[in-house]
Amino acid sequence: MTMPSNIKAIDLMFSIPGEDNSGWYDFIKPLLLDQESRDMFKMPAQYMFKDIPKTGKHEDYVHYAVGEMDKYGIERAMLGLSAEPATTFEAIERYPDRFFLSTEANPSGAMDEVRRIEKLHREHNLKAVTAFPSGLLPQVPINDKKWYPLYAKLVELDIPFCPCMGVPGPRLPMAAQHVELLDEVCWFFPELKIVTRHGCEPWTALAVKLMIKYPNLYYSTSAFAPKHYPQDIINYANTRGADKIMYAGYFPMGLSLERIFRELRDVPFRDTVWPKFLRENALRVFQLDA
Repeated sequence: MTMPSNIKAIDLMFSIPGEDNSGWYDFIKPLLLDQESRDMFKMPAQYMFKDIPKTGKHEDYVHYAVGEMDKYGIERAMLGLSAEPATTFEAIERYPDRFFLSTEANPSGAMDEVRRIEKLHREHNLKAVTAFPSGLLPQVPINDKKWYPLYAKLVELDIPFCPCMGVPGPRLPMAAQHVELLDEVCWFFPELKIVTRHGCEPWTALAVKLMIKYPNLYYSTSAFAPKHYPQDIINYANTRGADKIMYAGYFPMGLSLERIFRELRDVPFRDTVWPKFLRENALRVFQLDA
């Protein structure tokens, strides 16, 4: 039940660090109403992450990131376009065998957003569309009709939708990310592959129930240190859910790779779960070349 050392991981939440990453969260500032979040936090859920990685200064941050991946056995990583677009495109152009592209969606953009996603898929082999429903201004619950044109396009393009689900870490209203909302979307779009992010807490038992119910629903472990993986998720992976749970980190936004891979050694997955969790499920669901 110990994590094998010979399996190269696919990381479904990774970013290229920079000299100053504070701009990553500018989009959320209008939604933060308490003084501590506005004035003191480096990142909007800092009260939950006590040891945010300090990556230091580097002449070539893309090269540094690849070195860190090599150090911890990460073969490939999904990069989001929303944080630093120029750096993301540079990384994918220089290391096309190590990085693949996702983009964060805002359904309030209507058909312009649909066309943007289609263009990214056509020109840059977009592999996923992500979402932070509680972080949108205005917030848009994932079963809102504004999402439906995007969902239809993702079905057509055959790429997954990866929404944050559960109580958000930043001090924002949670209603847009209640796990029960997945029920309607999975029902109406059975061909839409949905891979949840950020834990689904405190509704992990409901998330498991819905993954049993719907073959198109999956779970990734983003933003959770391995020692805090929900027990419902570990139990599900070890029983009937081995094909549904995928590894995602949170470097450098909140977790260091050193901590993640040190703590992964103590996660009690069965031997048969590890290859699927670290690699095989992501290869299949995101249609990555083996």
